[in-house]
Amino acid sequence: MLVVVKFILLFLLLVGLPLLGIVIAGQPLDRYLEFPPRTRYVRHAPFSWTVFIALALCMVVSAAPFVVRMVRSRLTPDTSRHPVGTSLSHQLLEKRSTLHERRLTSQAFPWWGWLGAALTALSWVLAWNRFMWFEPLQPFTFTPLWLGYILLINAYTFKRTGPCLMLDRPGHYLWLFPLSSAFWWFFEYLNRFVQNWYYIGAQELTPLEYFLHATFPFSTVLPAVLGTRELLASYPRISAGLQQFRPIRSTNVKIVGWGILLLSSAGLTGIGIWPSYLFPLVWVAPLLLIMSLQAVAGEETIFSSTARGDWKSLWSAALAALVCGFFWEMWNYKSLSHWEYAVPFVHRFQIFEMPFLGYAGYLPFGLECMAVAQVFFPECYRDILVDTSHRA
Repeated sequence: MLVVVKFILLFLLLVGLPLLGIVIAGQPLDRYLEFPPRTRYVRHAPFSWTVFIALALCMVVSAAPFVVRMVRSRLTPDTSRHPVGTSLSHQLLEKRSTLHERRLTSQAFPWWGWLGAALTALSWVLAWNRFMWFEPLQPFTFTPLWLGYILLINAYTFKRTGPCLMLDRPGHYLWLFPLSSAFWWFFEYLNRFVQNWYYIGAQELTPLEYFLHATFPFSTVLPAVLGTRELLASYPRISAGLQQFRPIRSTNVKIVGWGILLLSSAGLTGIGIWPSYLFPLVWVAPLLLIMSLQAVAGEETIFSSTARGDWKSLWSAALAALVCGFFWEMWNYKSLSHWEYAVPFVHRFQIFEMPFLGYAGYLPFGLECMAVAQVFFPECYRDILVDTSHRA
């Protein structure tokens, strides 16, 4: 019941606040509610070297402490786990790490993993070519591409650790697919107010065709990101040292939660009024809303572990979305049904269709994926997002 209440409240905030901003600005509502979207009405700011450099520096400054911590952790032997007065040589620590890695790779690669690899490879060929005999099905290659990817990463996790999300929690993992569709539809809705991406050919579809064409591909987002997160977590070196990093503590979590709730609500209200300036909030505000509502209710959030200095799960989730983002953009690039971008101030140096700095949006998106899993599966949150580097 509590999950339903959270969902309703999130729904009202995410849907209502941007519309409130449009009403305040005195703009017509009908064009923001088109289905499918047909009108390009947002004027995006031109490229700016000042903004590009400023945002790039912010990203470097934000990521640098984590990278430095991981590098130092790999260069410095960790003796914190051993009693005072004992010492282990650096060579012995490396030997134990090597043995641990070997134990992780003791499973045979399953047959369904090969099936996933074959499905992905075949779908990739079909997506990037224009075979006459395949023309009726050409727009539908995205879903099998990602179903194959999901099978493949779960199989690789199984090979490394034994368990994997798909086998450990099959019921919950299946529920991730419809949840993923609803989850991404919210981002499609928020994009109407900033129009940072648009789909080629969507204007020619009827509302039902557009819904069906989009919903099935959207269903693969959460399973792909969370599955990739689990696989990355099975590599201890990817987040080395981040389990004992800088703690962030708050003396009054509820007051902080209320403050974040007000700020994120104000930001969502403003995205339709100042889309060129507030467009990053499309990726940040939903996460802040989820976190603030949990904090106000006195519940655990995905950031709770940072009070102990543990940033490992957050890092792996953000990195997982970035990995998936690279494949999303790559497979989208030459597909018949694809999307393109219009990003204010930083639309330059494209990798596939995405501007270089646009990839930064995948980092908070990974945290949102993990937060949504926590909200809807609180009773098995620790199992779903388990740190696989400790399995074996």
